[in-house]
Amino acid sequence: MNIYDVIKKPLITEKTTIEKDNKNVVTFVVHNDANKIEIKQATEKLFKVKVDSVKTATVAGKVKRVGKTVGKRSNWKKAYVALQEGSTIDFFEV
Repeated sequence: MNIYDVIKKPLITEKTTIEKDNKNVVTFVVHNDANKIEIKQATEKLFKVKVDSVKTATVAGKVKRVGKTVGKRSNWKKAYVALQEGSTIDFFEV
């Protein structure tokens, strides 16, 4: 898998911002078939940082309803990437 296909986008919420500030952990939305090794390699090459560990979680898609039609959103995967001491990623650089 290409490293540009592994990481889709950063996941920026209130919880992930607190984790980034306190624990130096960055959260990404990643490809469903990506494993921890691919996520680590892609993060190190794309952002030029050192990765300490990677934790992944598959999020189940919600069941949505429009009128009498019931559908389901797709499942997606997120990765918690712990950066080594001294490494940082700024998504809102000036």
